[in-house]
Amino acid sequence: MKLEIEKSLVGHPGGANSRSSSLFLLSWPMTHMHRAARIRATRLRVASRPLSTLAWTECYDTIQAHNAKINAFVSVQTKTALQASNTQGSLQGVPVAVKDNFCTVDLPTTCGSKMLQNFTSPYDATVVQLLRDAGAKIMGKTNMDEFGMGSANMHSQAGPVRNPFAYKTNPDAFNDDTTTRVAGGSSGGSAAAVAMDMCAVALGSDTGGSVRLPAAYCGVYGFKPSYGQISRHGLVAYANSLDTVGLLGKSIRDIDRVYDVLAKHDAKDPTSNSTLRETVAVEQEKLMSQWTGDDLKGLRVGVPSEYFVDPLSEEILSTWRRGIQHLKERGASVVPVSLPHTKNALASYYIIALAEASSNLARFDGIRYGYRSEKKLDQELIYADTRTEGFGDEVQRRILLGTHVLTAGTYETHFLPAQQMRQQIVNDFDRVFLMKNASVRDEAREKVMDEPVHVLLTPCSISTAPTWQQARQTEDRSVVDEYVTDVMTVPASLAGVPAVAFPAGTSAQNGFPIGLQMIAPYGFDKLLLHLVDKLHIPHQ
Repeated sequence: MKLEIEKSLVGHPGGANSRSSSLFLLSWPMTHMHRAARIRATRLRVASRPLSTLAWTECYDTIQAHNAKINAFVSVQTKTALQASNTQGSLQGVPVAVKDNFCTVDLPTTCGSKMLQNFTSPYDATVVQLLRDAGAKIMGKTNMDEFGMGSANMHSQAGPVRNPFAYKTNPDAFNDDTTTRVAGGSSGGSAAAVAMDMCAVALGSDTGGSVRLPAAYCGVYGFKPSYGQISRHGLVAYANSLDTVGLLGKSIRDIDRVYDVLAKHDAKDPTSNSTLRETVAVEQEKLMSQWTGDDLKGLRVGVPSEYFVDPLSEEILSTWRRGIQHLKERGASVVPVSLPHTKNALASYYIIALAEASSNLARFDGIRYGYRSEKKLDQELIYADTRTEGFGDEVQRRILLGTHVLTAGTYETHFLPAQQMRQQIVNDFDRVFLMKNASVRDEAREKVMDEPVHVLLTPCSISTAPTWQQARQTEDRSVVDEYVTDVMTVPASLAGVPAVAFPAGTSAQNGFPIGLQMIAPYGFDKLLLHLVDKLHIPHQ
């Protein structure tokens, strides 16, 4: 009977978008013996988790040995330059990879595009400079979907990134495209580099899930901070109101160390928040002090019923259920919640993101910098020829859609309603969280639900990493199918709240990782990292 109920829940959004579906998930039984064994395993796992000890020399050797197969890096720093950088600081010697849409003075910044294939920036992005000042070793620039537009890292001039999860134990894993799996996008190179021990931490950019989805696919941690917590100065823009500097790592503690270096106000970035840290500091420290050991008593975790979507695979649902049970065993209270406007998040996201992308990418004209067409140089068509030759198919598609959204008639019927829906999504999050949104005035704050929560727990993806063949089939059949893979991650991006993707299991069918996502109120980034560090959900 339970199996029949479970099957009916998977792939049935009508019945799942209700409080009863969340209650069913929360009430899954477990024996006392099984519970005790899992808690003991968790304690051992926590006690044995040191900070990363990867040496930059090891990472360099790994890059040289395996990057030709994985294609994680598009440019690698020379060994001589790495040896010469000996700045003293809190990250001295830590090997860090940088996604190829962050400006660097000593390596090309191509954004995975022919349009910028020979471009080297005259300045470092703020985050890159902060890493250098802290003593980090910048190993190189990682592959990405062109201008951050993609969910599988299949849209790159440098070619696709291979997911190294199986390759680490089976060197023949890449011999067949029907079994080779994608690394996720658009920060697939960064996720693959971390998973393959080519670096300890990697910089990524997260517009609608571009850090979290690759992290879930590759079995690593992926952190999207609150919007405005880390400077975007020097990050090549995709969608200004959504772009967020993210971090990927093998451990939350490594991510936390790097985040402490990067989370600083920057006057060069007009969206950088100068007061948020001080506003929430006292409340955040008080909350963190409540949960210093294994006991999570007093922690309230919300499970949103709207994340039971039709494409959600049974394995992802089972892992989500196991994560919820694990939290209950640790003493946390698990509460079903509703985010009613989540169903409109994906459509709103793609309207807003593509409109902003259309505007941002107008600067690539073949006149000032970047690629220039050699056709008809004496005619006015140089602009059109340059962009046709310089941009890939996916980027051209998104520019066209974004331009259409901003036309006179469509602006009022699509763009403005999408912005209004975005505010409703922000309000949904504000209503369910116990801590108030520090960016909202008290008089504008939404009324909080009767049982507010500290954090939310959701799936991070609708399936494990698809194969190259599946990703190409999706691309050929319908671009909408690719866009749907972001359905779990875009709500947090629209709301600007922090979220972490973390490994929570592996698939019994293909052995690839399954990730879950924890979401916190705006500004409570350190609390989120602190709680995820304490989870370590036992794998089945």
